[in-house]
Amino acid sequence: MRQQDVLVFTEEEEEFVSLLVRIGTQKNVAKMLVFLANTKEATSRQIERGSDMRQPEACIAIKYLSGQKWIKSREAPSEKKGRPEKHYSLAVPARQIISNIENAKKSELNSKLSLVKKMREYI
Repeated sequence: MRQQDVLVFTEEEEEFVSLLVRIGTQKNVAKMLVFLANTKEATSRQIERGSDMRQPEACIAIKYLSGQKWIKSREAPSEKKGRPEKHYSLAVPARQIISNIENAKKSELNSKLSLVKKMREYI
């Protein structure tokens, strides 16, 4: 057997995940964002182990983050025989992602406030 280091979240990173979840981010997406924000690049296997996610959960988070254009991937030859490994990293800085989330939440809130104003017209 070979020994391999596994990155795990610190208390501060767990708090960051918690804050993202509290504002409405899916838990697995939040975990992946925090993991990738603190590593230069990682394979899906490293992400799964380090963020305590199962493969299907990681796959769903990757699809969401790719759709937002927040992560990028590249293929690299596997250390063993077989398929190349995919390596993931943030495509934009973490601060920009947080700004995007902030703008989306502001827009969502403004939309709901305009509905409340419209409801007041009926009273």
